[in-house]
Amino acid sequence: MVFSSETFLFLFLPLFLAAYYLTPDRFKSWTILFGSYLFYCWWRPDFLLLFVGVTAWAYGCGLMIERWEGQAKAKIPLILGVVGCLSVLGVFKYLNFFVDSFAALLGTTPDELGVHWRLILPIGISFYVFQAVGYVIDVYRKDTPATRSFVDFAAFIALFPQLIAGPILRFKDLADQFHERTHSLALFSTGLGIFTIGLAKKVLLADSIAPVADAAFASGNVTFVEGWLGAAAYTLQLYFDFSGYSDMAIGLGLMMGFKFIRNFDTPYVSASITEFWQRWHISLSTWLRDYLYIPLGGNRLGPLRTYLNLFLVMLLGGLWHGAAWTFVLWGAWHGGWLAVERYTGYARAGFSKALTVPTTLLLVIIGWVMFRAASVGEAFSVYAGMLGLHGMAPSLEFLASVNQEHLVFIMIALVAVVMEPRFKHLTDPDRVPLIGAPQVAADGTVIATSSIAYPLAMTALLALTIARLAEQSASPFLYFQF
Repeated sequence: MVFSSETFLFLFLPLFLAAYYLTPDRFKSWTILFGSYLFYCWWRPDFLLLFVGVTAWAYGCGLMIERWEGQAKAKIPLILGVVGCLSVLGVFKYLNFFVDSFAALLGTTPDELGVHWRLILPIGISFYVFQAVGYVIDVYRKDTPATRSFVDFAAFIALFPQLIAGPILRFKDLADQFHERTHSLALFSTGLGIFTIGLAKKVLLADSIAPVADAAFASGNVTFVEGWLGAAAYTLQLYFDFSGYSDMAIGLGLMMGFKFIRNFDTPYVSASITEFWQRWHISLSTWLRDYLYIPLGGNRLGPLRTYLNLFLVMLLGGLWHGAAWTFVLWGAWHGGWLAVERYTGYARAGFSKALTVPTTLLLVIIGWVMFRAASVGEAFSVYAGMLGLHGMAPSLEFLASVNQEHLVFIMIALVAVVMEPRFKHLTDPDRVPLIGAPQVAADGTVIATSSIAYPLAMTALLALTIARLAEQSASPFLYFQF
């Protein structure tokens, strides 16, 4: 089930919210748990057993770590918890990849080696495994106490707004919210507004741009125009698809009284790759920093080790996104530039943003080509086309797949990216206009006085988005595959 579907919008969500608000506060975690499990089971009920198993494993290891706190043997459940959870991810996400790579190394195929099966990737496994691992490590580090409530912990892992595609949450940030959180019409309306903006990003922009990217990457030897237009379209599609999903998750969380972290902060206006990763998929980049980069030594072991750590973290971050060499090379591309920027001091050099922002965006777009391509060979074919090696003008087949409406939405998306820094408060739970009260910043200044304009605008946007959604046959999220 996806958020951008009639089933979710008109069946699951209304029924869940009705059940949630009718449930007494002390039993709301049960409603979240059952509702989230139903949401997850909508695709394949059999994978729920694996999901519950990972949850129970991390919960039990957390209790054992706290029981043996201060003793050397506390490392045993730590290792068991981390290795056990990552092993599940490794088997289901990477076993096919390793078998395929081993067969290719031998110059044969898995079928010829007698391997006639393929493991299906459980939806959301990359996200809920990382949340389970983070919890076990946090308990060992004493950053959070081990919870005694299995229901609260299971509800945290399964919380359906972020279950399928993040953001990656940490139990220490939500533990208190499971015990006490605020429910109000103001918070609900704020959440509904953020959800509406996220849904519009996904349906009106990402889905409307997708055919251009699909046509470019499916056309074989792309020309100069096809390559750059396809790369730009995918750059915009991926951003509005994923940031839209994150906004919807944050909005749904607020509707239930939870406050999630912001996952995107206008990343395409970054002045360096370092800054880009402070703005893009923030929950993943901070997770990799806290649970991988710092344990590897961070920047504490000298310059060379720092560069190596940056490279390795992004290499593994690329592999986390998908079991393919394209993702490995994409991670290496970003890791290499992070190391170069640290070595040269580029990110702190103070160059004009008129130069650094376009340069950074160009590097990001080049990386997205590898990220999007079905194979390394396809990616380099697109690169060749972007250099004009396959001709300049678009082919008739490409023009038949792309119409004027697609190009109009690309222009709208470009304007949205440029203007987003001015309007990012509309998806910030602390700053979005609420009905009936002025919005006040941390320094005491009034940001905006609430009025009827905001709810009217959100109502119109929601109606337009639903009308557009009704025209589409499907609206899958790109990050479901990761």
